[in-house]
Amino acid sequence: MSGAPVSARLREDARRILEAGIAAADAREATRRALRREGDLLTVAGAETVDLAGIGRVWLVGAGKAAAGMAGAVLEMLGDRVAAGTITVPRGEGAVLPGIDVWEAAHPVPDTHGLAGAVAALEVARAAGEGELLLCLLSGGASALWPAPAAGVSLSDLRATTDALLRGGAPIAEVNAVRRHLSRIAGGWLARAAAPARLVTLAVSDVVGSPPETIASGPTVPDPTTFREALDVLLRRGIAVPPAVRAHLQRGDAGEIPETPKPGDPAFARASYHVVARNRDALEGAAREAARLGYRVTVVGDDMEGEAREVAGQVAALAWGSHSEGESGAGPAAFLLGGESTVTVRGRGHGGRSQELALAAALQIEGEPGVVIAAVGTDGRDGPTDAAGGMVDGETVARGRALGMEATDALERNDSHSFLRATGDLVVTGPTGTNVNDLVVVLVG
Repeated sequence: MSGAPVSARLREDARRILEAGIAAADAREATRRALRREGDLLTVAGAETVDLAGIGRVWLVGAGKAAAGMAGAVLEMLGDRVAAGTITVPRGEGAVLPGIDVWEAAHPVPDTHGLAGAVAALEVARAAGEGELLLCLLSGGASALWPAPAAGVSLSDLRATTDALLRGGAPIAEVNAVRRHLSRIAGGWLARAAAPARLVTLAVSDVVGSPPETIASGPTVPDPTTFREALDVLLRRGIAVPPAVRAHLQRGDAGEIPETPKPGDPAFARASYHVVARNRDALEGAAREAARLGYRVTVVGDDMEGEAREVAGQVAALAWGSHSEGESGAGPAAFLLGGESTVTVRGRGHGGRSQELALAAALQIEGEPGVVIAAVGTDGRDGPTDAAGGMVDGETVARGRALGMEATDALERNDSHSFLRATGDLVVTGPTGTNVNDLVVVLVG
């Protein structure tokens, strides 16, 4: 790897590897691959076949950061059969889809547009009758994009609860366990509304392990959690929530409010569920590109979790381990990780989990010329920022210091975005049309 400075070449390679990983998990293409139509026979994910000749109307609902692309793929194949439908996407990511109402709503904190989209989805589900088919398209972000607060809980209550859970560092499984018990659409309630129609769900997973009940808060699958477990999340994390939220959960725990639909509920008798894209797809695409570029590739795993700054230490250790083993003579090495870290917000800065991971990693590799670490959200949006994440090298901390900024101080204030923007280390992709957790690339030259 001679010629340009090592870090510059590594950074360009990291960019290509990230792009390849995101492209490999493209939601529209994944949906196309999952569906095959031969006349009236529709095969879904190679696992089930729907005879459209025996189906009356076909309906479509969906929500999430990948919903527009997924819906576009469905319409390409079934446009002549879809009676009507509705999807909800993040604001600014709408699309023109014939016969489909498209709602643009706020994320990650829900708004009234999302509420309207959720109500519309429930109405479509109820319109689907026996002998008809409802296709539900889900991807990351749908939990916030489809807020339908339970009776007695306001949208502002739901907003405050969501914000408190996210700022408190709760992992997505815990966040959604609470949200399912504050909703009229999550936790299996959409399936209840659709019964007895046939229900087929296609999902792009943004959750480690891809548990259906956690993806989009599981609107079409049984909910294995309870009101008691939702209350336990708040207690364990020390999360303060509005009185109406706590009262609702306590009433549910006391049996005064019906539990979410559980396994064995008749609502799921004619329901199926298929994950069409996940983090592993992105890792495999990234690995192919890294190998093409000449790296010895190690896919560490797709189960990365934990506090971002702690994960950063583990990520940086991969680079140091590669050096200490004396492997540099064997050629450059690439380590790839997927999953989703969390951030417990204590400061008033601006950032996201991938940016915080990257900045924390920059401190670990300070002064090292032969290492680049990049961390991005595959949806192109890391936290409430315009960046997908960050890409750092051994000079990142020094570049900040030359500008009068200290990386340790930025971390303490949870202000990774400001620091990385100033040092030129942000990764900005714009919306990608998919969402399969985060990707971390470690390159050692």
